[in-house]
Amino acid sequence: MICETGSEPRKAAYDRRGGPLRTTLWLLALTFAIVVPLVSAQADLRVDITRGQVEPMPVAISDLYGESDDAAKFGRRISEVVARNLERSGLFRPIDQRAFIQRPEAMLSGPRFADWRQINAQALVTGRVRIMAGDKLEVEFRLWDIFAEQHLVGLRLGSASSQWRRIAHKVTDAIYERLTGEVGYFDTRIVYIAETGPLDARIKRLAIMDQDGENLRFLSDGKQLVLTPRFSPTAQEITYLSYENGIPRVVLRRIDSGQQEVLGNFPGMTFAPRFSPDGNSVVLTYAADGNSDLFEMDLRSHKVRRLTDNGAIDTAPSYSPDGQQIVFESDRSGEQQIYVMDRQGSKARRITFGKGRYGTPVWSPRGDLIAFTKSYRGRFSIGVIKPEGTGERILSQDFLVEGPTWAPNGRVLMFFRQTERNPDSSELVTVDITGHHEMILFTTTAASDPAWSPLIP
Repeated sequence: MICETGSEPRKAAYDRRGGPLRTTLWLLALTFAIVVPLVSAQADLRVDITRGQVEPMPVAISDLYGESDDAAKFGRRISEVVARNLERSGLFRPIDQRAFIQRPEAMLSGPRFADWRQINAQALVTGRVRIMAGDKLEVEFRLWDIFAEQHLVGLRLGSASSQWRRIAHKVTDAIYERLTGEVGYFDTRIVYIAETGPLDARIKRLAIMDQDGENLRFLSDGKQLVLTPRFSPTAQEITYLSYENGIPRVVLRRIDSGQQEVLGNFPGMTFAPRFSPDGNSVVLTYAADGNSDLFEMDLRSHKVRRLTDNGAIDTAPSYSPDGQQIVFESDRSGEQQIYVMDRQGSKARRITFGKGRYGTPVWSPRGDLIAFTKSYRGRFSIGVIKPEGTGERILSQDFLVEGPTWAPNGRVLMFFRQTERNPDSSELVTVDITGHHEMILFTTTAASDPAWSPLIP
């Protein structure tokens, strides 16, 4: 368990039978942690993330001090990952370490604030790494307000040395939260479709990686077509569309063991699955005889409940964070638009009325926005709209942009993009909900259909 100073431990996750979930090996859960008994400063050093385009805050991220060469190596690696994470958010500008005056070992008793003001740093990250018995690391970090000359937050974390990257992401989350007031999103993973080969013989494999593109692992061999993977709320399962044996079916898979099962015995095609917020149900699309409707399956009893029943094409469902409503796309009005209905399938109401076709709606984890894809006059857009149908905003446009997915804090979206200059390939892109800080996430192959995990337990 990881605790920040002054915070409450997260509640344990429970499986569908009511028992506590065991931490699985693929999650690389940290094995021990000690809270640093430090009091946050009263100064309010903050990045205003509500104003859209802001000047990135200059931060100095020192290598974490280590007495031995091995400890110093881990200290450098951790600080490098923290710096890259913060820079990629678009809200922070790590200062080149060649400008640093004070060395890591000199800061064990505290920083000389005048040295850091001289290079215009507003915040400073310091710390140390110890190698413990049993190939374990103990990592301590502290965040300082340079102009107020006060300590802001600190953590002491422990793990096996192989898990040092997760420590770096945890540190970044703590820094991000203290300086923005928003929960971080760096200790997360992305599952997506890795694409290789020519367009007329495309090989598509399930792939999973850290949110920064590291620790890539393939979950399927490409022998069957796979599409639209989605994480469960526990981040231990995914559901996706598989064409095994040429039959399109929604599949549930445990990431650690590879165990999987087909959801439902439908005679036609099932696709576009999404987990409910409690992880106990999946909503999906069932197509038969040229029509498609929405169904919900209880994963404990395997009982199936029909949600829509009409001659229109209803698909791409997504639950609200409280699980009480479902957003979906439908052509029941004569054109592809977005609707919201109660979870029972009643009181459907249209929320998009702009020019073009709207699809792939995804409810924000915060509940305040719904992301969507829009197509108009041969151009595609990623946008957001409020659940009541007001405040539509376009965040990104290109030759083809599709498949929005939310970071767990609801501040950042990821999607995949094809450009007119390179229509045979696709890349993963992140953008802030203000429409700024657009970043490409490097992948080893063409990539599509991303899904962002919750924070890893």
